[in-house]
Amino acid sequence: MTATRHSAGLTGWRVVRTCAGAALAVLLVASCTTARIPEPVPVPPATTVGISEFTVAENMLDTWNTIGQIIVRLDGAEYESRAQMLGIYAVRYQGERFLVRTQALVLPAAGQHTLTRVVALGLDGKPHPSPAAMALLAILQQRIPVEIARYRQPIKLPKGSKR
Repeated sequence: MTATRHSAGLTGWRVVRTCAGAALAVLLVASCTTARIPEPVPVPPATTVGISEFTVAENMLDTWNTIGQIIVRLDGAEYESRAQMLGIYAVRYQGERFLVRTQALVLPAAGQHTLTRVVALGLDGKPHPSPAAMALLAILQQRIPVEIARYRQPIKLPKGSKR
């Protein structure tokens, strides 16, 4: 009987060891595989109604000066400060504060018109597509060419005004 118990005990340990080994192998294989993380669904960018920048076929200085003239005459708009060297106006329009910046663009080829980009920026210098900023830029985009054309017209003096 002793031999039977002993041989039965060895067989039981072999079964336990074999099962434990198999369980360990399963755990090792399971830990090596990674669960698939679903890829994030791309979210389309928010579309804004209006413009947040535009270009003008004029030089930067004329564009910057014209923006100042338009803002001074526009109801509900005022500029709080300005920096000609940077091409910036700090503006308050419809109760909101932001920057309007003019930037000369590099010409792609000789003989082309000078281009100036006009953009609305937040006080932190980042693009500012707020409704007030876009409304002001729409007004500027419409009025800048008209204003520049107006002061580029030659002045006609009356014929009898020679000195």
